[in-house]
Amino acid sequence: MNDQDLELLFSSTGAQRLLRRERVQELWSGYGQIERVFLEGGSFPSVIVKNVSPPSIRHHPRGWSSDRSHQRKLRSYEVELAWYRDWSSACPADCRVPGWIASDQSEDHVFLVLEDLNAAGYPQRRQQVSQEELHRCLRWLARFHAQFLGRAPQGLWEQGCYWHLATRPDELERLEDRPLKAAAAAIDQALSASPFQSLLHGDAKLANFCFGPEGVAAVDFQYVGGGCGMKDVAYFLGSCLNEHECEKQEQPLLDLYFAELSKRVSGVDTEALEQDWRSLYPVAWADFHRFLKGWSPGHWKINSYSERICRQVVKQLCS
Repeated sequence: MNDQDLELLFSSTGAQRLLRRERVQELWSGYGQIERVFLEGGSFPSVIVKNVSPPSIRHHPRGWSSDRSHQRKLRSYEVELAWYRDWSSACPADCRVPGWIASDQSEDHVFLVLEDLNAAGYPQRRQQVSQEELHRCLRWLARFHAQFLGRAPQGLWEQGCYWHLATRPDELERLEDRPLKAAAAAIDQALSASPFQSLLHGDAKLANFCFGPEGVAAVDFQYVGGGCGMKDVAYFLGSCLNEHECEKQEQPLLDLYFAELSKRVSGVDTEALEQDWRSLYPVAWADFHRFLKGWSPGHWKINSYSERICRQVVKQLCS
């Protein structure tokens, strides 16, 4: 943190002294870090600081270090700042996100001060989840999508999710699956043409959920933006279930999600919404699979379940 960042940290929290700093994680490709900062005096015993400062020499773990990739990352942190500052307070209590405390931006530097969810009662992270914990996350997504259904994503990504086709031409070019490559635009169009658009978390993997004794909260809103809620749901389920579990649990988990969604929306034909989004679930799955096969062809998430869904979607959209 530079002097300006420290001044903002103290003025926004009322703290008198910084006691210690604890690194939470490095940002992707060395673009900065997230720290837990313990404070004396003021309103917060601890806060989370996200400090974005791109490296002078770019290095991507999988070799994607183009200027396009750099500009996309910079834009993602600007979007995240806008989300916390302008949107996050609209989330209801049972759709928990970190509270925004302060932020600053200058050129390619972004500095965010956020509520510490550990101190707020969500200290646990999971690499695997119980069925009940999985259900909590799905209900969180349903509440999030219901809360922002029909809202224009002002200040955010026009189309949410980090794999959105328009932002990933390099990965599409590398894609060797010719039928899927030819269908990429039709898949994207089918999702964006849904009459039911909401905000998407954009990176709703298991690692971005924080667990407490009875609830769950979500973090990491770099790719929040507009879109069909099935993109979040398909991506989330693929992040915590293997291919056999995905196939076995697909329908009961979608039933749970839509039951929660229907309870939370108003002024919308919930039957039409469910019918439309259910039909787009395999399309959303194919959309992420398209990105993954171009970005990392040997990735563990590329499996027979995903391949079968993709073949069906390609046949449906391109026949």
